Amino acid sequence: MKLAAAAQMRELDRQAIEERHIPSIDLMERAAAAIAQAALDLLPERPAKCRAAVFCGSGNNGGDGIGAARLLFLMGVRVRVFLVGNYDRLTPDAMEETGRLSECGVELETFDPGDSSQAAWARSSQIIIDAIFGVGLSREIAPESGFAAAINLINSCRGKVIAADIASGVETDTGRVLGQAVTADRTVTFTCQKIGQNVGDGAVLSGRVTVHDIGIPAALLREMPCPVQTVEADFARAALPARKPDGHKGDFGKVLVVGGSLGYTGAPYLAASAAVRSGCGLVYLGVPECIWQTEAAKCACAMPFPLESWQGRTLSRKALSTVLGKLDRCGVLAIGPGLGRDEGTAKLVRDLLQKTEKPVVLDAGGINALEGHIDILDRRWNRVTILTPHDGEFARIGTLTGDRVETARRFARDHGCILVLKGHRTITAGHLGNALVNTTGNSGLAKGGSGDVLTGLIASLLAQGAAPVMAAAGGVWLHGRAADIAAETLTEYCVTPEDVIAAFPKAFSELLRKN
Repeated sequence: MKLAAAAQMRELDRQAIEERHIPSIDLMERAAAAIAQAALDLLPERPAKCRAAVFCGSGNNGGDGIGAARLLFLMGVRVRVFLVGNYDRLTPDAMEETGRLSECGVELETFDPGDSSQAAWARSSQIIIDAIFGVGLSREIAPESGFAAAINLINSCRGKVIAADIASGVETDTGRVLGQAVTADRTVTFTCQKIGQNVGDGAVLSGRVTVHDIGIPAALLREMPCPVQTVEADFARAALPARKPDGHKGDFGKVLVVGGSLGYTGAPYLAASAAVRSGCGLVYLGVPECIWQTEAAKCACAMPFPLESWQGRTLSRKALSTVLGKLDRCGVLAIGPGLGRDEGTAKLVRDLLQKTEKPVVLDAGGINALEGHIDILDRRWNRVTILTPHDGEFARIGTLTGDRVETARRFARDHGCILVLKGHRTITAGHLGNALVNTTGNSGLAKGGSGDVLTGLIASLLAQGAAPVMAAAGGVWLHGRAADIAAETLTEYCVTPEDVIAAFPKAFSELLRKN
């Protein structure tokens, strides 16, 4: 699904109005109707028994809210409409909606933070509509302003909050909160979802987001370049490599997982287990000899083997030739789970990255090895390298800003890699500048070991023949979906990384059944 930036939405509106000659007031009326219908759907009783408080700004977003208020009034809802801003700054269309509202006998009231009757009305309303700011907000909301007071009042109400187009205070392009923001139960957005409704705090504050057609020609939307999209089930399904009916284990990919250190025996085991469970034909697991026996006892399907260790706790740089020899027989290297941060181990990682032409999935200790050595990643420009950092790991190799989407896109473009920036709504960015926002997963994944499972899953899909970006983003979706399935019975509190792996079969089955 396409995700739009603020500038793209402004351009779509301009083209529809100026080039396709669609009256702007008609677009506003359709937006108002969508908001009003959403409010009716959430009313707990008959409209005549319910109240609504509508908070409007002076822009066209405010006009959408004013129009919705009129429609709700005509349906029997008792409505008061509060203008948060200046009357003389109303846009022409918002002014037209104000006139239509007045003709119905409802006047636009200036919001006064000190007016107890306004606050009492809002707090006793079953529906609160937020139409203060639209997608164009780009400045911080001053804490002492009337805008902040209105947002605080909305958030203190017990009624259901509906945001018009985007929750006020959420930055459209990043999902950042600009000082203060409305917490919506539902967002009624127009034409297409916005980036800020799917990433950052905006993904939480937007509530349930529904998209409504207000009359922008579909052809304009199809022609709109859109480098940011969500990952949905159809995408994940396309990432699943075909299975040959007469295939043998050598036909379904070979992965070499390298990781582990003293005290970190679970991480490499989880990565290897995820690779096996997700369809890879052969999975080899190289670990320091000091923990090899532990891994051998755990692994029934992956094939662990010992590597030279340093001081009996982590991988030695001397393991290079052994790893390269094993990698000659494998299609993908996954390196980093549980690896530790010893300098000798880091040098081993850097040597492997330079010497192998094979695709590499780099996680945890593998990513940390690039700190201060990002030039080694640059030298792999024409080779497949997928990095899977969380924010802390990414901060060692790049600069994390409030705009996680643009951060990921810029890093992937600058270094010719695929970046999987993990977190709530994980972002997968490709070297061509595209970004894919994940839509699955829950807080049950916020546990040590979850990232190791993801590493093994991505490496497995890649080894089986999935295109690199498909393997990365599709793997993230499947990982999150498996966590959602596990949480249905176990709750988000009790889900473990092993539970996620155990839920892989159901997640895969769901996709395959829809083919």
